[in-house]
This record gives sequence, C-alpha cells and structure tokens, in this order.
Amino acid sequence: MTTRTTVALAVGGVLLLALGLILGRVLAPGVTPTPSTDSAAAGFLRDMQVHHAQAVELAFLIRDRTDDPAVRQLAYDIAIGQATQSGQMYGLLEAWNLPQRSPQPAMTWTLLPALDGSDDGHQMDPTAPVAMPGLATSDQIAELTAASGDDAVRLFLTLMIAHHQGGVAMADAALARTDVPQVVSLAGGIQRSQRAEITAMQDLLAALPAP
Repeated sequence: MTTRTTVALAVGGVLLLALGLILGRVLAPGVTPTPSTDSAAAGFLRDMQVHHAQAVELAFLIRDRTDDPAVRQLAYDIAIGQATQSGQMYGLLEAWNLPQRSPQPAMTWTLLPALDGSDDGHQMDPTAPVAMPGLATSDQIAELTAASGDDAVRLFLTLMIAHHQGGVAMADAALARTDVPQVVSLAGGIQRSQRAEITAMQDLLAALPAP
C-alpha cells in the first residue's frame, strides 16, 4: 500500500471517529438516569473501545501485506465499522460526563450480576481478574507484522476470528447487564456484524491453500 493510501486511510479513520463521537453525543440525552461510572454500560463502552482499537490495528496491518481484494475489502470494512463505533462509544461517555478510563481493571463490569439476577456464567469474586476475550498478544501482532502473502492472510484471519468471537462475547455480557438503549443498540449491532464477519472469514480461511 502506498504512503498516500495509508495516510488517506488514517485520515479517514480519524474522521470516522469524530463522526461517531458526534453521533454518540447526539444520541445520549435520551437516557434517564445517566449510567454510573461503575455500571456495566460504562464498563462495556470503555473496554470495547480498547478491543476495537486492536481490530483496526490488525486491519491496517493486513492491508499492507496482501493484494487479495476480498481480504483487503474485509479489512477496510472492519476498520471503518469499528472506528465509527469507537467514536460513538467515546461520545456517549463524554455526553454522560463519565471518564473514558476507569480505575477498575478491565472487564470488572462482567462480574456484575445479570439483569435477571444470575451471574451469567461469570465468576462473581471481585478480586479475580477477568481477561478481555479475543485480544491478540504482542507476540502475535509482531508475527503478523513480519508476515506476508498467504501466511499473513492466514494469521490475520485466525487472529481476527478469535478477536470477533471475543467481541461477541463482550456484547453478550453487556446485553445481559444493561438496558441503556444506546448501549443495547451498539452491542446488538456488534453481535450482528461480527457474527457475519466471522462466517466470511471462516470461508476465506478455508479457501486458502494449505501451508
């Protein structure tokens, strides 16, 4: 990918974040009462921004490392969609005057009981850390950075399928724990889009030649 294309994509990502932020601020006033800073709604918005940021990073990496049009289009769609959603999540927290970062460890909100009173299958010990599901490790990102061609595509699809599965799990946990309309809408959209993309990526992975 040329430098001009890379810059254009980066600028486009910033603009999408800004657009999402505006949408978040416009949509936020309808919520009464405002979610608290330690609510599942706020925790989900914070952690999903982190999760989305890595998806955008992985998408940019693969677009530099393959000429496959289907993979490049998929990466573009992921980057565009998740940058926009990240902006919306940032905007909602801003409109609610809630901090973008919490002093609590990531995923603490998943230890809250579900709305139906159950623990939704999660351990309820507040001292036990809960990992953010699906995140690629620094070693895996370094491996993708060093790869090219089909090897890069295979690794990207493997990592992004796991990443999306983690994103869907986070959306499921949020929907079990909040009825804030904007968060319910965002989480539902994440479920639908990422499940569809998982299927598409599984098909692309199956079509690759054996390593």
